[in-house]
Amino acid sequence: MTKILLLALAGACGTLFRYWLSDAVYSVLGPDFPWGTFAVNLLGCFLFGLMWVIAYERGFIPAQFRFIIMVGFMGSFTTFSTYIFESNALASDAQWLKLGANMVGQNILGFASLYLGFVIGRVF
Repeated sequence: MTKILLLALAGACGTLFRYWLSDAVYSVLGPDFPWGTFAVNLLGCFLFGLMWVIAYERGFIPAQFRFIIMVGFMGSFTTFSTYIFESNALASDAQWLKLGANMVGQNILGFASLYLGFVIGRVF
């Protein structure tokens, strides 16, 4: 039960950090381009890489907290970082077809799914 509560707390922190950072970036750069999301995704990728090395490669974060940080905080801060991390793993393993399918598939099918959601939502 404690793990679930810590996971939820980390998720809430990631969500709030995403909101605050995005809002701050938009207040400086304006709403003409999705700068807030852009900044969150880039910082999320950086933090994911940094936390991965600190937690898993260097072992500086105890095992019981790794999942809470990576899934709770990072997962709610941005899932884009996980998408990039998993794509990097495919590239590192020279799984080029899978890498292409993942990148093209998630982007193209993501747009199609969004559109389908719009259509269905407007019908009902």
